[in-house]
Amino acid sequence: MPVKPNSAIPDYSEGSIRVLKGLEPVKQRPGMYTRTDNPLHVIQEVLDNAADEALGGYGKKIKVTLHTDGSVSVEDDGRGIPFGLHPEENAPVIELVFTRLHAGGKFDKGKGGAYSFSGGLHGVGVSVTNALAKRLEATSYREGMVARLAFEHGDVTEPLQSRKSGEGDRKSGTTVRVWPDAKYFESAALPMNELTHLLRSKAVLMPGVSVTLLTEKTKESQTWAYKGGLKDYLMQTLNGEPVIPLFDSEGFADSQSDNFAEGEGAAWCVAFTEDGQPVRESYVNLIPTSAGGTHESGLRDGLFTAVKSFIELHSLLPKGVKLMPEDVFARASYVLSTKVLDPQFQGQIKERLNSRDAVRLVSSFVRPALELWLNQHVEYGKKLAELAIKAAQTRQKAGQKVEKRKSSGVAVLPGKLTDCESKDIAYNEVFLVEGDSAGGSAKMGRDKENQAILPLRGKVLNTWEVDRDRLFGNTEIHDISVAIGVDPHGPGPYTEGNTPDLSSLRYGKVCILSDADVDGSHIQVLLLTLFFRHFPKLIETGHVYIARPPLFRVDAPARGKKPASKAYALDEGELTAILDKLRKEGVREGAWNISRFKGLGEMNAEQLWDTTLNPDTRRLLPVTLGAIDFSATEALITKLMGKGEAAARRELMELHGDSVEIDI
Repeated sequence: MPVKPNSAIPDYSEGSIRVLKGLEPVKQRPGMYTRTDNPLHVIQEVLDNAADEALGGYGKKIKVTLHTDGSVSVEDDGRGIPFGLHPEENAPVIELVFTRLHAGGKFDKGKGGAYSFSGGLHGVGVSVTNALAKRLEATSYREGMVARLAFEHGDVTEPLQSRKSGEGDRKSGTTVRVWPDAKYFESAALPMNELTHLLRSKAVLMPGVSVTLLTEKTKESQTWAYKGGLKDYLMQTLNGEPVIPLFDSEGFADSQSDNFAEGEGAAWCVAFTEDGQPVRESYVNLIPTSAGGTHESGLRDGLFTAVKSFIELHSLLPKGVKLMPEDVFARASYVLSTKVLDPQFQGQIKERLNSRDAVRLVSSFVRPALELWLNQHVEYGKKLAELAIKAAQTRQKAGQKVEKRKSSGVAVLPGKLTDCESKDIAYNEVFLVEGDSAGGSAKMGRDKENQAILPLRGKVLNTWEVDRDRLFGNTEIHDISVAIGVDPHGPGPYTEGNTPDLSSLRYGKVCILSDADVDGSHIQVLLLTLFFRHFPKLIETGHVYIARPPLFRVDAPARGKKPASKAYALDEGELTAILDKLRKEGVREGAWNISRFKGLGEMNAEQLWDTTLNPDTRRLLPVTLGAIDFSATEALITKLMGKGEAAARRELMELHGDSVEIDI
């Protein structure tokens, strides 16, 4: 029987499709472009532009003023934003910078580009600031002229006016004054601790550049300038006494480098302490990366390999002690400043670096520099070795205690489990892998020291309505429970008779590893159902993770001095970003080769390690209950997984079906 159209539903036609123009997308969904808890990040976008001028060697002073009317201005003595007409857009360049989402000098990365290394790389920085401001005024001093224009809610209200510079004007530079619009932010107040930390860090990373903060209301003024750069800063912020003198150095690629672009590299300062909370700060092109990333992994790798090499050279390692990266890194405080030509960040606020090459880049400069330093200062090298060996012994003792508790049990580990060598529970990981063929690649590609593999055959049982007592009738679930060392325990409240025993947990991370397709997602859901229903304490205590293998691989030809390369993309969005980057690097359209992985079984051991198992470059998603309460989550999973819930599932699909991406 044909379904009659509902006359109450508005007509759906060509006119129903709305195209968001200019800055409208930012106003509609500000959270996609910036942090919305307070306006600090939109001010940081302006500050980053001033810092990029100083980073390029064109400025020595940055001044931030907090005005009494709630506005913030940022002044620099750089080159000034160009204000002539853009050759293609027929509009003043300074206007385009503040009103177009993808306009800026930072896309020009070739030799002689306006910004070889810059932090504002998405091209949406100050235009987002403008979109979320009640008013913005921009003044540019350049080539003997002064140009000014003003915007309200992202639109030009006072068109560009220019005049010859007078006696009281600066020779060159930019001043941007912003009135953030409170309606876009949870709080209109700037967090002063974060702001001062941000300004101070800019001064730290650019020795010779002074950064000033002036508060009009209190007439207070602070200026930061560090001639000694990273070392001065770390000495002032360090908690605890350093065991050895601070180790600081830097390394940058020259024009002869085959692996990296000229100028790429890092500067760092590292201190080792026995007590106190370690200080850890990292930056990429002056942008603070609070969530770390691949450049920090490179520092860790360089420090570990150098210390390990020194210990082996001097035969310092006691018998039976195995050194791990964390033994060296655990007591390290550091400030790391990395320069990367075209960094790939996670999220618009750029809190984590994802560029795979950054691990190799930083490690390749840190390792030889520290090896040389340790061998020039052998006594200090031995003190550092002692600290690392002590940490390794403490870790191994803790592991042995846990092993003793476990050995009293009678459970025999499943035969198909390929276990790891380490007994350190916090460090160990088990991957529940979809299919035997993928399990084979994972076994060959894993780190045998701390990564275990448990292959699963076919789809796991839907356990939403299975009693706890009957779970072990299913071989796969029995093997999972025995392998991780935890019995099914069901949801709380956890009373005396229902207290989950996690003392025999064998792995700090239980990782679900399935294909990046629809079937793989189904297996993820079935395993998450199992953990949520029958092992909820594992989720609650943060032990369950989802591994994210890529869907695409892109092979790019050699370009200039850059050798042929390969890149991986999780989804279509990342694939588009990779292709855009190749076009920007001058690769001819279609010269690359795109292959899609049908499943994990198609990946060889090296590919699986590089993309999904390697802690430095993988994307591992922690499973948490989030803001939704337990009962709401339970009700939702019942709709999805309950046998008698077909009608509720159909209703859910009708409501949300249009938001699903179909993988055909």
